[in-house]
Amino acid sequence: MNVSVNQKLVQSEGQPEPLGAHVTSQGVNFAVYSPDANAVVLCLYSTDTEEPIAEIPLASKTGDIWHGLVHGLGHRQLYAYRVDRGHSELLTSPADKLLIDPYAKVLSRPIHWNARQYLNDSHFMIPKCLVTDSQVVTKSRPPAPGYQPHERIIYETHVKGLTKQHPDVPKAQQGKYLGACHPVILAHLKSLGVTTVQFMPLASFMPEPYITEKGMTNYWGYNPVNFFAPEPRYAQADALGEIRTMVDRYHEAGLEVIVDVVMNHTAEGGKGGPVLSFKGFSPFQSYLYEQAPNGELFFSNHSGCGNTVNTAQPMMMKLILDALRFWMEIIGVDGFRFDLAVSLGREPQVFNKASGLLRALRQDPVLNKAVLIAEPWDIGPDGYQLGNFTSDWLEVNDKYRDNVRAFWRGDEGTTAEFATRLFGSADVFPKGMRHINTSVNNITYHDGFTLHDLVSYNERHNEANGEENRDGHGHNLSANYGVEGPTQDNQIIALREQQKRNLFATLLLSQGTPHILGADELSKTQHGNNNAYCQDNGINWYDWEMNKRKQDFMNFCSYVVSLRKSSDLWSHLLLQDDSWQQRTNVRRIRWFKPDGSVKETEDWYDNNQSFGVEIEGVGDAQHPPEHWFLCINTSESDIRFNLPAIAPKSGWRLKLDTRYASLQEQPHICIQRVFLQAAKSMAVFRYARLHD
Repeated sequence: MNVSVNQKLVQSEGQPEPLGAHVTSQGVNFAVYSPDANAVVLCLYSTDTEEPIAEIPLASKTGDIWHGLVHGLGHRQLYAYRVDRGHSELLTSPADKLLIDPYAKVLSRPIHWNARQYLNDSHFMIPKCLVTDSQVVTKSRPPAPGYQPHERIIYETHVKGLTKQHPDVPKAQQGKYLGACHPVILAHLKSLGVTTVQFMPLASFMPEPYITEKGMTNYWGYNPVNFFAPEPRYAQADALGEIRTMVDRYHEAGLEVIVDVVMNHTAEGGKGGPVLSFKGFSPFQSYLYEQAPNGELFFSNHSGCGNTVNTAQPMMMKLILDALRFWMEIIGVDGFRFDLAVSLGREPQVFNKASGLLRALRQDPVLNKAVLIAEPWDIGPDGYQLGNFTSDWLEVNDKYRDNVRAFWRGDEGTTAEFATRLFGSADVFPKGMRHINTSVNNITYHDGFTLHDLVSYNERHNEANGEENRDGHGHNLSANYGVEGPTQDNQIIALREQQKRNLFATLLLSQGTPHILGADELSKTQHGNNNAYCQDNGINWYDWEMNKRKQDFMNFCSYVVSLRKSSDLWSHLLLQDDSWQQRTNVRRIRWFKPDGSVKETEDWYDNNQSFGVEIEGVGDAQHPPEHWFLCINTSESDIRFNLPAIAPKSGWRLKLDTRYASLQEQPHICIQRVFLQAAKSMAVFRYARLHD
């Protein structure tokens, strides 16, 4: 229902809860937190044209919450606010700025920075909030897959880049929520074998003014204006309805949905940044501040984006919890990856893993069922907290990433740590205190090189970002193997492909939760750009055109995923010395040198780039024990490897050898003792009884 221009509007007191716009039998109850306001004015707009209809000062105030019930309004009414707060040392009066309700569930359109519109009257720049009746969006929905932690294989993607160039997705759906759940996309994800899709931010955001004025955009979306409303850029007409449809289609296909949430900062930036929402309603409650020696206040900037959300403040804590519940209960997602998650635990400046917000997440009857993934750092004081979250969290493990990259590149002194990373990073996540799948293992992430670029470039090439190649990480642990970027040299191409196979196989056969960067399986290149946040073009969009080399690698990726999923040991080692669980599925693990002798402690500190590991499982009456042997050789030479001695009429059956460019080339052989392992390769064997 949309109010007409001539309709007489009647306001009654209403209620201070729930916050936001809530449809009742009499109209719409509006409630907003603004403790220091002199006045809060509700602005109503035409649904069709966004023309102003009325401005209604909220007449009631309970504590710090302004509220009023406006009779005759209903579902899909457009609204926003203006607030008179007076002058402060950090903000000029925002009374001329239109404000987005922090509790808005739907925005009428995307928000784009426009300096002229903002300075004159931000009404034209600011999208309007859309009253949403929760009863309208409630319906029976397919159940979530409900994977166990050891079953989870994460695939990180961007809802636009995933389909913007896919030839089989209808043009109108390319880059949209409905395109991301097109049957051809779901079929690809299922064929790859992943269980869980982690979308980059889907909450409404605004590209930063400085990047907009350079003629670019914030493609990644890590600059939120609202924590509830799904981003309208990815919708054809109905953002909330279409994202719900997307989640439903994923669940029907047996796929979980995790969304990357940014609750450490907002698009309002620091001093001089735009007033869009929180700065107008409650700037001193919403953000963290510090005091200079001269007494001047300034915004804390633990995010690197100008401000830091005060997650310890009770109303901001409530808002974050309410927003997360909305994404689970109404949108239907299965979990969250928290950008710069250390900010969630600052009370208010110092990180505490038992902070009020983190404790609330653990006990909340809705949110305690969510998959929780921490990016365990921010740039504030003591911001690196890998391993310091509680046991209900998974944590993105950059130590895994850096070591595995360096090890396969051939860096000296990395072998001992590599063995630790391969078996769950117990130095970071101690046995008995964290489960073995806690480590979110990754070789590549959205903020860095793709897998193909990791083996094709020594240096970053971010010139397209317009910052003279100064942005992005300089410590990439990458290698080009002789030529920077594309080459026609077949030997270099073959080595690069082999290294991709080594890295991907390591990722899937490591203990922990594998994280695959979407399109790595398609051999996607960003042409050496390792910070492509502002590239809304072919640098980021998936290239679905395949040749034999790309198809061979994609087939390899699917095969390795299936190998992990077929084994209890590769995905879920239950070690005898790990008191996290009672059951064990491992009889023994032994490490070997290539000559077949057992690796001693001192051997780990030699510059030995080749080793083997035997994993022997525990079986039962229905299931024979798994028994595996993994050979790794990062040296420049082929090595003759003596496999462990086994019983007569048995052998080691080759299940994977990364020297082969395609699965069709790999021989199906069974070896009893000696194996010639190629340079820079990995081989996986499974014990088998031989038939007479």
